[in-house]
Amino acid sequence: MRLFSQLSLSLLLVFGVNAQLQNVLDSIDPWPPGPGNVLRAQTPNAELTQMLNQIDPNRIKAIINKLVSFGTRHTLSNQTDPVRGIGAARDWIAAEMRSYAAASNGRMTVTVPSYVQQPTGRIPNATVISNIVATLKGSKEPNRVYVVSGHYDSRVSDVLNAVSDAPGADDDASGVAVSMELARVMASHQPAATIMFAVVAGEEQGLFGSNFMATTLKQQGVDVQGMLDNDIVGSSKADDGTVAPFDIRMFASGLPPSNTASQNSNLASIGGENDIRTIYRPDRFLRGGDQSSFLSQGFAAVRFTEPHENFAHQHQDVRIVNGVQFGDLAEFVDFDFVARVAKVNGATLWSLAQAPGTPKNVVIDTSNLTNNSTLKWTADPAADGGYEIVWRQTDEPQWSRVIPVGSVNTANVKLSKDNVQMGVRAVGKNGFKSPAAFPSPN
Repeated sequence: MRLFSQLSLSLLLVFGVNAQLQNVLDSIDPWPPGPGNVLRAQTPNAELTQMLNQIDPNRIKAIINKLVSFGTRHTLSNQTDPVRGIGAARDWIAAEMRSYAAASNGRMTVTVPSYVQQPTGRIPNATVISNIVATLKGSKEPNRVYVVSGHYDSRVSDVLNAVSDAPGADDDASGVAVSMELARVMASHQPAATIMFAVVAGEEQGLFGSNFMATTLKQQGVDVQGMLDNDIVGSSKADDGTVAPFDIRMFASGLPPSNTASQNSNLASIGGENDIRTIYRPDRFLRGGDQSSFLSQGFAAVRFTEPHENFAHQHQDVRIVNGVQFGDLAEFVDFDFVARVAKVNGATLWSLAQAPGTPKNVVIDTSNLTNNSTLKWTADPAADGGYEIVWRQTDEPQWSRVIPVGSVNTANVKLSKDNVQMGVRAVGKNGFKSPAAFPSPN
């Protein structure tokens, strides 16, 4: 989704190659020439740096090992046994989240929203689907929300086998650990917008938990401006031995599935389906994740997944065949890697929540033939630092130039809309800046 152009900069920041990106940006000599300064990645302030430094690989390891200890977390497994099954995992996660919330002075609340899923597809019997959500209420804009999520259910080779051990260390105790560790670290802080640290169920059976969460938020009129799904983010090593400890994949859909044909036509007519630097598809082939539930409701959402997957450690019965260990075991998880993924999420979430919201109702005037361009948007009181026009060449993957325009809701710039791509982002006096909103033609 285009809202996450700045997320790529957070990836580079946390994974230690931001200087390389800046060198590239500094060398840009745009053609045709145009106005504006080189766009630079936002620098984390002291508070954000402190939070990132508190993310602990050992705590992540403890979370993953504890989740594995429940034997199976299959959605159809026992919900009342205190030591084995998805019910035991649910109760432990909720209790841990509540212990984190104790440091928030009431700003963080923990709920376990549930519903009964009637038989369908991979749900043969009526089954309670329970999510765990720790909500850190925004101090200034509580209805503007950002979500980070992982799913706590697991599976083996037979998707209906709710009895055999299904450790689910990578898929997806790793993603759960990201949500939980960020909840712990951020509980004592005060974001301007609301952050929801979600752990959902029913993913392996058909995205039931995330669909329940996304549709509920949509029905309640919550302004969800971004969702980060972490699913299979635990290993940096591929089945062929390739190791990439400082790499993470981000999947994002260029055109939201909730768009009408007319909306897609408008965006495509000006190249709006290709304005982020990421893998331009909703997910890997033959796979899907909880971000899809949010995309279907019209919310911006992306999925993080480790760069090189080992399929012997996913959706497999625990066994040894010809000396090869199958199964999603904790021994294959790189806990330092998961911590880096958590830092990527943390840097992004906090920057989004502290910045003003993404500008809304952004349009570019296409009523006349002119070599200048006029953009308009709805003014936002939270944008107390004004607005900026960002732009790039049509074949560049990232915004590369920025033009400050002040506290206005209309700007005319000496750039031809026929030659470049433009967007509008809001600026806070605290230095945080929103993602850029891509304009619709008007």
